[in-house]
Amino acid sequence: MDTSPAPFVPPAPKPRSSPPSTLQMIRIVYRNPLELWGEPSYNEKWISITTGIGGPLVIANDPRLIKRVLVDNAKNYKMARVRQKILRPILRDGLLTAEGEVWKRSRKAMAPVFTPRHIHGFAGPMLERSRLFAERYEDGATVDVARDMTMLTYDILAETLFSGEIAGEAGSFAKQVDHLFETMGRVDPLDLLGAPDWLPRITRLRGRKTMAFFRQIVADTMAMRKDRLRADPDGVPNDFLTLLLKAEGPDGLGADEIKDNIITFIGAGHETTARALGWTLYCLAEAPWERDRVEAEIDAVTAGEPDPVKWLEKMPATRAAFEEAMRLYPPAASISREAVEEDRFEDLRIVKGAQIQVMPWTVHRHRKLWDNPEAFMPARFLPENRDRIDRFQYLPFGAGPRVCIGASFAMQEAVIALGVLLSRYRFDTVAETKPWPVQKLTTQPEGGLPMRVSRR
Repeated sequence: MDTSPAPFVPPAPKPRSSPPSTLQMIRIVYRNPLELWGEPSYNEKWISITTGIGGPLVIANDPRLIKRVLVDNAKNYKMARVRQKILRPILRDGLLTAEGEVWKRSRKAMAPVFTPRHIHGFAGPMLERSRLFAERYEDGATVDVARDMTMLTYDILAETLFSGEIAGEAGSFAKQVDHLFETMGRVDPLDLLGAPDWLPRITRLRGRKTMAFFRQIVADTMAMRKDRLRADPDGVPNDFLTLLLKAEGPDGLGADEIKDNIITFIGAGHETTARALGWTLYCLAEAPWERDRVEAEIDAVTAGEPDPVKWLEKMPATRAAFEEAMRLYPPAASISREAVEEDRFEDLRIVKGAQIQVMPWTVHRHRKLWDNPEAFMPARFLPENRDRIDRFQYLPFGAGPRVCIGASFAMQEAVIALGVLLSRYRFDTVAETKPWPVQKLTTQPEGGLPMRVSRR
């Protein structure tokens, strides 16, 4: 008789049994787009809607169709209008939102930072910042893990990509990040209705002060580094910030493009990893048998392997728990494209101008692609099982030419952070721990993640 515990099923909206009215849809998309999707989105290969708000729409769930849109015929699919209206006011010509030649220049300028050699070089600072952060905890204290992971990943990003030279203070930064994504990082109803750009969006008006805060941090950070470059060019770290500043010029990046990419990495670049770490700690707390396995692995590796570069390889269960948390709560819940010209896939006709939604939220929970898709089951991602997962059914970092440039950085960072935190502390849910996933710029836990921290 099987005596193993039933898998933990973390909170998520139930698929809708009937489509919402237009007014309901606008309200849902503004409040929490994750609550919009109905049963077909979790069962069908694709859904094609020829008319409605925003025009023709294709929701792509089939890994082969996703591959066509993001890889095989990627040149025919530009960034979708609604997505750009949400992100461009924040990130402007940063790597996530830039297109064409601007995107190519930015990607080329950043590529040297994210080579395996450079990323491995970040492991030591990642370990040190994680250890320093862990020292803040008091045995038995209840903390908001969601906020803490935002602060930890900020510390790591500041130390690695900016060599500890981001202007401003981490605590106020974390608070401002939350406010920025609460105001500007969400769909405005006027965008859905196709209202002209000159009509003010209330959500973005509320975020202007926070946006000014970020712009000032960037201006101060750039000024600090430029002063150092002038004073001692050979004594400046060859990090992300220096490489961007050295790429400035007529054949490289403009000054505004550099600002936009710094904002992209300070804001969105660390936010995604922070959310995934928070959800991982929550899921492990609610599935203690999985946590036991991860803790045993971490104890063995951290005791015998001093080099954090090797942790990612030697901690498959820890990595699997993190990847499973990203499956259930993908940091970026949607990937939006727009057809430049008509396209066909099997018997699906994609008209020119159609909006294409690749939804990691629904693809990761699709009933034809996963066994027990709503359950937290890290074993799916253990090395012996990975071959069963199609490359295009698991998309936490996207795919194709615009795949996240920092994916390897994030994976190394996450395993090192989990290795440090879980070797010292156990995180348990409390009565107030009732997170609800909400899609803003990332998949966030509404109400935070209050958890009790106990020394192991």
